[in-house]
Amino acid sequence: MKLSKLALACGLLSLVAAGCISNRGGTPGDGIFGNQVEQQSGPKAIVHLNPTQGHKANGIVTFTTVTNGVRVQAGLMGLDPGTHAFHVHEIGDCSAPDASSAGPHFNPTGTPHGGPESAHRHLGDLGNFTADANGEAHLDFIDSHLSLTGTNSIIGRSLIVHAGADDYTTQPAGNSGPRIACGVIQKQ
Repeated sequence: MKLSKLALACGLLSLVAAGCISNRGGTPGDGIFGNQVEQQSGPKAIVHLNPTQGHKANGIVTFTTVTNGVRVQAGLMGLDPGTHAFHVHEIGDCSAPDASSAGPHFNPTGTPHGGPESAHRHLGDLGNFTADANGEAHLDFIDSHLSLTGTNSIIGRSLIVHAGADDYTTQPAGNSGPRIACGVIQKQ
């Protein structure tokens, strides 16, 4: 099941913030994700997340280059209520039933795993979000470490949603549990 832009615009999904994730949801007429408008300055990308075997999590995530980084906007559903981690993974392959084909976190700088606000982190460490009682979440934040161009581009890599929360300390991946949704980041 794919989310329509209209469903996202109407505020169907809600966000409970964690880490650098903030809710900027709006009302119809405010634009897809609210009043906060960032100046676009470059490429865009999109991910259609599909559930892994035995799960229902799905959604759409967009990445837009803005003045101070990459704006990440997402509408997710089919989640268990509670906190989930999500990460950019090295390989753009979601073919394995458990998404193990996506490989490890995207980490071109060889740094330890951490949270989105850690001094050192994998470029793919995007933090946690909380799904509401209906298993839905709306995310809208800017990550100053992500890039959609150059050698550290996330385009062509996988985006993974995990069953549990990232503890930001366990190496190499934060002990966030099984991969419950996967999609390849595609240039828009």
